[in-house]
Amino acid sequence: MRKLGCKPAVTRHNQPRLSGLRMMARKAPARLVRDHIDPAPLMLANDQIGDCTSVGIANHLRATASLAGYQIDVSTGDAVRFYSESTGYRPANAESDQGGIEVDVLGIAGRDGYHLDHGTYYPLWGTVDPQDRNALALVVAGMGCAYLGVQLAAADQAPGVWDTDRTGDNTPGSWGGHCLLLWDYTGLGDNDLVTLLTWGVRQKATWQWLHSRIMEAHGIIWPQMVLPSGFYPTGPDLDMLKADNAAFLMGNLWQVPVTS
Repeated sequence: MRKLGCKPAVTRHNQPRLSGLRMMARKAPARLVRDHIDPAPLMLANDQIGDCTSVGIANHLRATASLAGYQIDVSTGDAVRFYSESTGYRPANAESDQGGIEVDVLGIAGRDGYHLDHGTYYPLWGTVDPQDRNALALVVAGMGCAYLGVQLAAADQAPGVWDTDRTGDNTPGSWGGHCLLLWDYTGLGDNDLVTLLTWGVRQKATWQWLHSRIMEAHGIIWPQMVLPSGFYPTGPDLDMLKADNAAFLMGNLWQVPVTS
């Protein structure tokens, strides 16, 4: 069983953007293959409830840690708790399982933190143009992976590599909205493969599939975990990201629905 839970992309006032960062003016690596590194994505109840927006953040933490040579423990309870905190989900009320809006989920994580049993992590984040392939690749190279919202087609339910000419209905959104991570890529051509982290596995897809399904894309960094990468935002880039996140939090007050 696989559940979906990403609502349509929304743009908020003062939403942080990565386009002004120096790191985004570079040309992305022609290929980025990480077969030798295990990002260890977890399901975290996304086979039972639509908590993918929370699971995406948790698995981003784990993927970032794996690039630095260690791992972070995340429990299903951690992911479900933040899903409740960021969307109003209540385990006792199935009707409250309505999914999340990515920018709001990221904003709440930045404001209140993503709580694990051993500590709390506060992300900084920014949005990129989802159709800018170089920008997506730069986010993966510099920030560990990209946090995406996609509109999955009914044809994507079948096993195998996701592409745009599969048997069945390939209409984006005919299955529903989902949050997942872009982890690596074999090249930057339409038919080159990307690796997506979702439902506890590494799912292969083509770039052309990704561009047909994607609706939003965000880069996340964790100030508590600095990656050893020449593309990682530092200095003025980091200062700008902090300022933009602070402005976003000041201008947006989330009232998470409370459902009995």
